[in-house]
Amino acid sequence: MTLFEIVSLYVAINIILLIVLSYRVGGTRKKDSIGIGDGGSEALQRAIRVQGNFTEYAPLALIGLFAMAGLSANPYWLHGLGIAFTLGRVLHAIGFSGNSGISFGRFAGMILTWGSMLVMAVYLLYRVVT
Repeated sequence: MTLFEIVSLYVAINIILLIVLSYRVGGTRKKDSIGIGDGGSEALQRAIRVQGNFTEYAPLALIGLFAMAGLSANPYWLHGLGIAFTLGRVLHAIGFSGNSGISFGRFAGMILTWGSMLVMAVYLLYRVVT
C-alpha cells in the first residue's frame, strides 16, 4: 500500500462514518416528525451534535494525514494515527449518542481525537522546521 492509499483508506472509513451519523440525524428527524431545527428533542439535539462534532474535527485530521503522507511519513505512523483518530470518533459518537452527560466513550473519544491530532501537528511542525 502506498502512503496515499493508506490515508485514502482512513478517508473512506471516515466518509462512511459521516454517512452513518447523518443517517441517524435523518432517522431521528423522521421518527420525531421534525423537519427543521431540533424541535426540542434531546435525541435529535445529540444526533445533530455528534454529526457536527465529527465534521468539526475530521477535515483537519484527514488533511493532517495527507500532509504527513506528502512528507513521506512512515506507514506505521499513518496507520496508527488513522486508527486512533477514527476509533476516537467512533467512541465519541457512541458515548455522546447514549446521553448528554459525561461518558467513557465521549471522554476516551476526545482523548484519542485530540491526541492523534496533536501528534500529527507536532510531527508536521518538526518535519517543516528541521
